[in-house]
Amino acid sequence: MKIKPLLAPTLTAIGLSMALAMPTTAFAQTCKVTDPTGTPLNARATPNGKVIGQVKNGTTVYVSEYDYDDKGRPWVLVFHARTDRYIGWVFREFISCY
Repeated sequence: MKIKPLLAPTLTAIGLSMALAMPTTAFAQTCKVTDPTGTPLNARATPNGKVIGQVKNGTTVYVSEYDYDDKGRPWVLVFHARTDRYIGWVFREFISCY
């Protein structure tokens, strides 16, 4: 079966746009908050930035991005695993992934 010349690029564009439209968590890694202090973990607007919320120890999250602050420390952008709700950036050392 031959595909018309314009049909193949159109199908490719549709497939790409559908992949880009998926939620950030569609390809995220499942992890759990494991802060050794037992206190809620601060969630930030940017790596080591302004605190915008907290997430309880033991909460399952999706990690969608990795980044480093100006001191070279690792941070991850997380979403709540059950609700897909945006949480923010948290210190990577307090997240255990499986």
